[in-house]
Amino acid sequence: MFVDKATITVKAGKGGNGCVSFHREKYISNGGPDGGDGGRGGSIVLNVDTNMSTLMDFRYKRKYEAGNGADGTAKNKSGKDGKDLNIRVPKGTVVRDKESGAVIVDMSDVESFRLVRGGNGGWGNRHFATPTRQAPRFAKAGMHGEELDVELELKLLADVGLIGYPNVGKSTLLSVVSKAHPKIADYHFTTLFPNLGVVYFGDGNSFVIADIPGIIEGASGGAGLGHDFLRHIDRCRLILHVVDISGSEGRDPITDFETINKELKSYSPELAERPQIIVANKCDIAQDEEMTGGFKNYIKNKGYPLYLISAATNTGVKELVSATAAKLSELPPIAVFKADYVPKPRIKGTPEELVIENFDDVWTLEGDWIERLMGNVNFEDYESRMYFDRVLRNAGVYKRLENLGIADGDTISIYNMEFEYNE
Repeated sequence: MFVDKATITVKAGKGGNGCVSFHREKYISNGGPDGGDGGRGGSIVLNVDTNMSTLMDFRYKRKYEAGNGADGTAKNKSGKDGKDLNIRVPKGTVVRDKESGAVIVDMSDVESFRLVRGGNGGWGNRHFATPTRQAPRFAKAGMHGEELDVELELKLLADVGLIGYPNVGKSTLLSVVSKAHPKIADYHFTTLFPNLGVVYFGDGNSFVIADIPGIIEGASGGAGLGHDFLRHIDRCRLILHVVDISGSEGRDPITDFETINKELKSYSPELAERPQIIVANKCDIAQDEEMTGGFKNYIKNKGYPLYLISAATNTGVKELVSATAAKLSELPPIAVFKADYVPKPRIKGTPEELVIENFDDVWTLEGDWIERLMGNVNFEDYESRMYFDRVLRNAGVYKRLENLGIADGDTISIYNMEFEYNE
């Protein structure tokens, strides 16, 4: 099954906590703090796998987590860093932030990309020793890693896109000009997913061509298969618009041409302006000279280059390949989507975002900011408790509680800790 869109959640590892420890050795008293730092959390890294052609791997697994950093230990030993998680994606995968739709990265080359970064490890208590505080009994908690919901969208990296109604001979043409072996049959929607082929010409020169499954009227609005695969023409520098000039399907080639271009414009006005070479296929079985002549004049008046071919008999194919290569030499390289994603601040939450609720004489406080603050406090240590109290007071938390009507002796509950409020 060809899968070219997927949504996943990626979460980097949490940093390890710093250690509270004091040096202990025979004949040495008051050895001082020697708590080690926590290890850094693992990151999630994207890598291009040129052997992958779909996003099928992401259909069933939607959540990816890197390893957490280990806590620091005594004797100034830092915790082990969390293991990075490497995720393989096909070349040409565009990664977007699900919430904003902004492009994070276009995986169009073989370079790795760190999608989310692991949290820093917390400091051990050895960092907090000062001449006046020689035995700190607190350490810093590790930071949480970044977390994102992202959309993966595969946009094929092809120089040339073959478009046209179903059964006009696109797959046959692809099989003739390249070594690709698409399924070919005499019924609509034989091709159910894009096929890629490499066309070689001249002295080792080549270009990549993609057969885009049948686009029909209403494709830009979801009809047929075209809606699913129009995105794969986005990068194409040149479009080969294949038309059945014989009218073997009972359709008029001019109407077909206009309909397909209308769908391109509805999907993307910029795409509709992409250079086109018109390929009039099945010229070997064209019987209606009036239809053939009318189409030639129509395309000539439109100013498009026109090539009459028969993919089945190889008539005119060589000339078409030469013209395609010549046109590509004049065009800029394959488009790469520029990143426009602005990362959110790593530190989430502020004192102002605290949620305060009152239940009789009990006041509960919840929020990222205060949860993170509590992770850095050792409530068994008097000095650390005083630090916690100062931070709450300076951040205006007590002032908010007073404005809401807290009374002397009421209980303040913060997650798993409770204490009595005194003015």
